[in-house]
Amino acid sequence: MTDAIAFLHTAQVHVPTFERLTREIAPELEVRHLVMEELLHEARATGIDNPQLATRVHEAMREAASGGAAVVACTCSTIGDIAEKTATGGAFTAQRIDRAMADRAVRAGPRVLIAAALESTLEPTTALVLSAAAQAGVGVKPSVLLVEGAWAHFEAGDTTRYIETLADAIRTAAVAADVVVLAQASMAPVADELADLGIEVLGSPAPGVAHAVATLRASRTAWAAQAASPI
Repeated sequence: MTDAIAFLHTAQVHVPTFERLTREIAPELEVRHLVMEELLHEARATGIDNPQLATRVHEAMREAASGGAAVVACTCSTIGDIAEKTATGGAFTAQRIDRAMADRAVRAGPRVLIAAALESTLEPTTALVLSAAAQAGVGVKPSVLLVEGAWAHFEAGDTTRYIETLADAIRTAAVAADVVVLAQASMAPVADELADLGIEVLGSPAPGVAHAVATLRASRTAWAAQAASPI
């Protein structure tokens, strides 16, 4: 088994973030990245129910795994559900980076505020939160916040204004929430800006990477036990 994790990104800016997070908790692992910005562009233009988009996402996930990665995690929340459903033939585990975040969020309270800078992210993230709640056996009342204008700052490379715009809008909307879900990986730094909010503000990168690493390590342990067992 190859001790490697691969990430499928739709923005180059995510590469150093996920490289760092993986190195911090699993320095022994090989980390690979595949960046395909066109997948997000297509999802925004045609919608996430487009069969051609699904085909391309699945092909990208398999391409990311082609070097032998045992786990491939898609870091784009818009196409995460599609990526997670990739047929792997047992060659690797396909994951979406925001599932671990959603699992944690639904245990924090029923009023889950889902904040996003892209409209295309709201539907799949809401569906994920509802799915996580059903699996946990808890009830949730998700609400959504689309922060208009924030994404333009991200596309312009102005990370400071991007985070400030998001933080200001979320601070106002979160008064009626038990927990805030930052629907896009790029939004994770907002959590530090809202540390004084009094409720959890959850980003997807750190818990998602931790889950991917745990999955790989569990698979490695199982493979080693199988290899050591007598025939």
